[in-house]
Amino acid sequence: MRRAALALLAPLLVALAPSPPSFAAACRDIQFPDAVKAGGRDLVLNGLGIRKATLLRIKVYVGALYLPQRSGDAAAILAANGRWQLVLHFVRDVDAGDIRDAFQEGFQKSAGDKLASLQMRIAGLNAQIVDLKSGQSLTFTRDPATGVSVDVNGKGGSTIEGADFAGALLAIWLGANPPNEDLKSGLLGSACE
Repeated sequence: MRRAALALLAPLLVALAPSPPSFAAACRDIQFPDAVKAGGRDLVLNGLGIRKATLLRIKVYVGALYLPQRSGDAAAILAANGRWQLVLHFVRDVDAGDIRDAFQEGFQKSAGDKLASLQMRIAGLNAQIVDLKSGQSLTFTRDPATGVSVDVNGKGGSTIEGADFAGALLAIWLGANPPNEDLKSGLLGSACE
């Protein structure tokens, strides 16, 4: 009797068991799930790109961009002012000072004449940045209702308010002057090179 009951329940238990995340893509042997939950909403992997620095094109991190729906149009993504998540998975050790300097340079390029009004919030972002080792990550999650939450290697930090801040932050990677073109095109769905 027990065996019969277990035989009947086994398919049901398998169906109800949580499934492991499926991985949509990998870049530099780093796997990223095909979807994430952000604020109770599903976001899909839009693309992966590699940040290369200096003339030697040293690989710093693999970026993964998640959106409500896939898009290869940077202007449309930035104009949508919607929900998104950007994960930076570091492939080398980077000092906090270097990360802060990169953000400052990125905001100078992406914010234009709005830079002065963002300085206090940029300082709030920089206050959360620590040295990151290879294998660690920095994640930004944008919820239009609350702002951009910052997660440093699995430790949630504060949320930074303002659509202007969120737009300028994402424009660092998707705007007219990204850190490198391969990174931008990868985040927009091209090959991760």
